[in-house]
Amino acid sequence: MNRATVGLAAGMALGFAGAFGGFWAFLLVAVLGAVGLVAGLALSGTIDVGEFTRQWGRR
Repeated sequence: MNRATVGLAAGMALGFAGAFGGFWAFLLVAVLGAVGLVAGLALSGTIDVGEFTRQWGRR
């Protein structure tokens, strides 16, 4: 699945959540989508979550 298809699916999911569930459903879908994206990127090895958390610990 290419990025355009994934973006289309995400946009449609957010659109349906906003149309049928209102603002809070839209916000929930957006936040959970972002969490899923980060988890998927971490599992695929694209990002290193440990490096991100170490940077927060230094502040």
